[in-house]
Amino acid sequence: MSIQLRTRKFTVKEYARMGEAGVFDDGERVELIEGEIVTLSPQNPQHARIIEELSALMFQSFASTHRILVQLPLTLGAYSEPEPDLALVRRGLPDGERHPEVADLIIEVSRSTLSKDRRTKGALYAKYGQPEYWILNTKKMRLEVRRQPLALADGFGYKDLLVLTPGQTIAPLFAPEQVFEVSRLLGA
Repeated sequence: MSIQLRTRKFTVKEYARMGEAGVFDDGERVELIEGEIVTLSPQNPQHARIIEELSALMFQSFASTHRILVQLPLTLGAYSEPEPDLALVRRGLPDGERHPEVADLIIEVSRSTLSKDRRTKGALYAKYGQPEYWILNTKKMRLEVRRQPLALADGFGYKDLLVLTPGQTIAPLFAPEQVFEVSRLLGA
């Protein structure tokens, strides 16, 4: 006799109620991905330092035009509320009772979670039309830039993938005049 286990997806609303009810421990780092509550990896010192420096750089460059969300939720559909390391959300978009639904740029700092950030989060961000997604790959010290979300035969992804290394530069799609050195983004 085999036992059939049934799983259940949680909605963004249910996830919020769980947080309000104290289901998660204080300081427990979780996010909702396609209806599943996923724990976030602990941050090593390099990861934390890069996020600190990167957020300061983004505030300096875009504070007048964008809200810089640092490890704060985006609401993507009814079943997902990821918390990217950084998300640049255009000022003037409606604020309400939900977290922002679109960002001009999403950035993840990644070493031990590269596979998840590339596949799971990449597909999720593409599915919900996020125009540009950067992964700061601290394992190989390079920047992976994904642009132009699209539907694929087996899910969602990005049309363009650029892989940049220290010594090269990049400008976000929404601000082509703002050029960054990859080494600076990687905290090198």
